[in-house]
Amino acid sequence: MPIPALLPKEPGHQFVLYGDSCSGVPGARHEQTHRAMNSVVSRLRPKPDFVVFPGDEIIGLTSDEAELREQWAHWLSSEMAWLDRDSIPLYNSTGNHTTYSAMSERVFADVLSHLPRNGAPGQEGLSYFVRRDDLLLVFVHTLCSDLGGEGHVETDWLETTLQANADARWKFVIGHHPVLAVNGYAGAYGRQIGAEYAGEFWRILKQQGVFAYLCSHILAFDVQAHQGVLQITAAGAGTEHRMPEESEYLHAVQVALDDDGMRYQVLDTDGAVRERLNWPFVLPAAEEWVGLDGGCQPALMTGVHDAAGSPPAICAWSFQGRCAEASTGCRQTLLCARSRDGRHEVLWVGLSGINQTLTVMLQPRSGRSPHYWFGENLGTSEAFGFQLAVHCGMGAGGILFRRDDRMPWSSLSSTSSWGGERLEWPRHLWIGDDGSGTLPFRGSGLQIAAHVQS
Repeated sequence: MPIPALLPKEPGHQFVLYGDSCSGVPGARHEQTHRAMNSVVSRLRPKPDFVVFPGDEIIGLTSDEAELREQWAHWLSSEMAWLDRDSIPLYNSTGNHTTYSAMSERVFADVLSHLPRNGAPGQEGLSYFVRRDDLLLVFVHTLCSDLGGEGHVETDWLETTLQANADARWKFVIGHHPVLAVNGYAGAYGRQIGAEYAGEFWRILKQQGVFAYLCSHILAFDVQAHQGVLQITAAGAGTEHRMPEESEYLHAVQVALDDDGMRYQVLDTDGAVRERLNWPFVLPAAEEWVGLDGGCQPALMTGVHDAAGSPPAICAWSFQGRCAEASTGCRQTLLCARSRDGRHEVLWVGLSGINQTLTVMLQPRSGRSPHYWFGENLGTSEAFGFQLAVHCGMGAGGILFRRDDRMPWSSLSSTSSWGGERLEWPRHLWIGDDGSGTLPFRGSGLQIAAHVQS
């Protein structure tokens, strides 16, 4: 049965992002699961303009060149035979299962000889860029053997390429390793690009107007923002295990781009939409939001807002005040929502620790450990003003912070794999107190306003 694709307004683009199948061996562990995801992508109507596959097509990791070539041959000629690559280009990036040595880098460039040879010096066929009218796709090699191997990435060529294509309406950078940690799976080189590259890498993305960095490697679907630039991790093309097992699923992401921004839907092996997002989202000016007085107030958003909702709900607050003159480290409440039976805090926003760190806590279920998100240290005796949003379509990355209306959103730091979509929002909020009188805000001048939208 056909699966309806999201369509851009004209002019625009639509494509599919999925990666990490670790297949290539007939009858091996991941061939069946990869086939299931390929079946879903093949049923999209209209068909995508192109497919982005950010690495780990095959299981690889062998020193036997003949065996490696056999895996590539099976993946390209058999497992991906359903895709008419003449009419729907397939763009691949390097990965840790496919470019783990000088030999495997050479094989990658050889078997994927259709990829452009316009990359960084010495990385021909490993890094490259594609220009499709007003859309620029830049593929980086995050396992450059000349720089040190896994987690090492060249940035000078990336910046030069983006500068040379500054007129592109849409700019995406694609690589295998995430820059931002996903679901708490962190670690330079093994799970993320090296720390010595990360800051410069993201500076280039931000400064050159890149819309999103597309990656895989961590076997999950994840989206988060940093300084307004998205990182979208899509590693669900067939590798059977997950990170973590209990909350992740095999998936492919279908994306539509037009003048309104980006929309995507995340499809599982049944073709069902599990998550969706419109980005950027636009809120009215904070001065138009609803002011909340102290004490107990009616909540503006109640019930459950699942990540597959159309469209997902967003609850945002603006906070102003002054921090306490001194802190013992005891938690101080800015805003709190308790469960409907009053037994636990479903949502808690406040300051914690001696540095009065902005902290968000979510606890959807009583008796289960809460999950935490952390932001800036607000210090002592300092005036503060910021906005916080819970976007129920962005999972763990949907706990977002910015200073004011003019600034871009950034996801707070967390090790969670889920976010606001798991909450059953209660009927009331407590302002400046946790509802029990034990964790009050100890500063002064607290003012909070709220806004809810779909």
